[in-house]
This record gives sequence, C-alpha cells and structure tokens, in this order.
Amino acid sequence: NFGKSVSDNGYGSFVSMLDYKLREQGKQLIKIDRWYPSSKRCSVCGKTKKTLLLSERTYHCENCGITLDRDHNAAINIKNEGIRLLSA
Repeated sequence: NFGKSVSDNGYGSFVSMLDYKLREQGKQLIKIDRWYPSSKRCSVCGKTKKTLLLSERTYHCENCGITLDRDHNAAINIKNEGIRLLSA
C-alpha cells in the first residue's frame, strides 16, 4: 500500500522514490528551494511581505490589492517557480 510505504520511509525516502519513478517515465522532479517565500510573495505582482503569521489564512497584497487564500497563493507561486526553473 503506497500510503503505508510513505509513512514507513520518511520524507527523504519518499522524494527519492518519487524522483526514481518520474525518471522511469521520462519525467523530471523539480525541487523548489525550501526557503523560497511561496506564502509571502504575491502571485499577481510579485511583491514579498516581510512577515506573514501562520495564523493568517488569507493573503492580502498591500501593493496590488489582491486577496487570496494563503495556500492557493503559495501553490500558484510554487507552480510559477517550477516553470521558471525548468526554463532556466
């Protein structure tokens, strides 16, 4: 069972397994830097907040005025950073 194997092996083993399986299919695992400010950066204008509390579940950009769910904003930023890394 896949779920059990993930919990038994830890995150590092999961990433290694995922990388291996993707390479088998001719695909590539793109890793985003763990310090990339995906939650703090506006996915619309790119402005980065200095601080963002974990309790803040909504992201509001003071620069462009957009308001998004914090996790949705971060997901867009991670996708865009992955695309940028692929094209570099």
